[in-house]
Amino acid sequence: MSNIFLLPDLGEGLTEADLVRWLVAEGDEIAVDQPVCEVETAKAIVEVPSPYAGTVLTLHGAEGQTMEVGRPLFTVGAADDAGAPAAAPAAPAASDATPGSAADGAVPGALSYREEERAGVQPAPDKARGGDGDVEGSDEEASGAVLIGYGTSGHKAKGRTRPSKRSRTGAPAGPARSGAAPATPGKAPRVASPIVRKLARETGVDVAAVTGTGPDGLITRADVLAASSGAADVPSAAASTGALAASAVLAGTAAEQTPAEKSVAVGAAEGQASPAAQSLSATAAQGQADARTGLSVTARTPISGVRKVIADQLSRSRREVPEVTAWLDVDVTALLQLRAQLKKADPENAPSLLGLIARFTLAGLRRYPVMNARIEAGAGGRDEIVEVDGVHLGLAVQTPRGLMVPSVEHAERLSADELTRAINETVTRARDGKAAPAELTRGTFTLNNYGPLGTDGATPILNIPEVGMLGIGRIMDRPWVVDGEIVVRKVTEMTVTFDHRVTDGATASAFLTFVADCLNDPTAALARI
Repeated sequence: MSNIFLLPDLGEGLTEADLVRWLVAEGDEIAVDQPVCEVETAKAIVEVPSPYAGTVLTLHGAEGQTMEVGRPLFTVGAADDAGAPAAAPAAPAASDATPGSAADGAVPGALSYREEERAGVQPAPDKARGGDGDVEGSDEEASGAVLIGYGTSGHKAKGRTRPSKRSRTGAPAGPARSGAAPATPGKAPRVASPIVRKLARETGVDVAAVTGTGPDGLITRADVLAASSGAADVPSAAASTGALAASAVLAGTAAEQTPAEKSVAVGAAEGQASPAAQSLSATAAQGQADARTGLSVTARTPISGVRKVIADQLSRSRREVPEVTAWLDVDVTALLQLRAQLKKADPENAPSLLGLIARFTLAGLRRYPVMNARIEAGAGGRDEIVEVDGVHLGLAVQTPRGLMVPSVEHAERLSADELTRAINETVTRARDGKAAPAELTRGTFTLNNYGPLGTDGATPILNIPEVGMLGIGRIMDRPWVVDGEIVVRKVTEMTVTFDHRVTDGATASAFLTFVADCLNDPTAALARI
């Protein structure tokens, strides 16, 4: 009797996923928990493991195809089951009876799909960031381009992770370590999460030979790293370090970046299409002529996954929101001097420029709470302005998968140095593909530091349903009049974009002016906040 595995809801609320690539072929023998394919949802690219052991009889989809949740993904059975009726598939991830339990016919002792999904999601506390990737106590938290606001649906979901660039590009994993015995078919280790399995493949570690130190013998990321210690070279680790370093460069503030760092930041912000989209582009564009221009078509990239979510969100925001942008040039010389003094006094714990700006922004939101509100349909279909007690500060972050806006929960409770740490951690999670869906949907106001990309100002699209967004451009030397004399000062352009349905220009301008005054004279402002 064969077993049909249905595509589960990988994000609790998602209805479809793009099939990036198959990791097995029809006729292959697979074990419980062996990854069968990679799929891309609106939130992440993830591996889908098999809850069954046996022979792959049917792969129900082609690479690049959009698969619906609850529809057959693959069929597993005995080699002689081809053509035999398949067992009725269980409902996918909609109840507590998940595939992989003994009732499903899976090997006893293997964790269920949902249990595995939760395993190993958080990085180890001692995760090495290395070199320029060490973000604590630095200024590496800039947010990327401002021209786009991003948000996902309001569904609650557990956080998922995205594979490394090495796996996304389809590069072959490193060879298995010599002397490692192959895993016994039908018997799953206790239990390698998709992240841990990927790390094991890339470092050549056989998880079947690893003794887990987690609960009930769970094999953790730290166990795989310990087993791989002493390896001569791990290309994926080097690639990961390089990616973190590039993220750190992208996150620097304009006032403290070299021209070379800025060029790297712009390159890192461009992002990459998904493997499925790249594959389709390479094949579909060959030999085609553009009907409109007559020019040769070099690529066709389907709008799917995260890019589709971004496009839908922006289109909706532009259709529904009468947004207005106001801007103001601000002398931040005193702010830079204050930050330099704090860093000199305590280099390890000094707040970054963005941490200080965030602190003053939160003070402005406390004075003008309507800027932290949202508009939604109330009883009887009448629109209501909803104000909340607290600020989940959104940060526009350019990631390899597109622009996202993760948020710092209850940012109003944090000091400037605490905000610095929280911003660094939030930005790093988003760029690594580890931001939980709740982080991407709970924001109440967005702070956008686009200065490192060399931009002075912009007229952004709001991240609805938020009412406002504050932008900070590059800091540069400009002639400025001080006490009747022209002197060189550090000046930036600040913008505030707001929903004119909720608030008027007078309030938004007052908010912008308040924050600007704080940045112009931060020492005096600290006494007021």
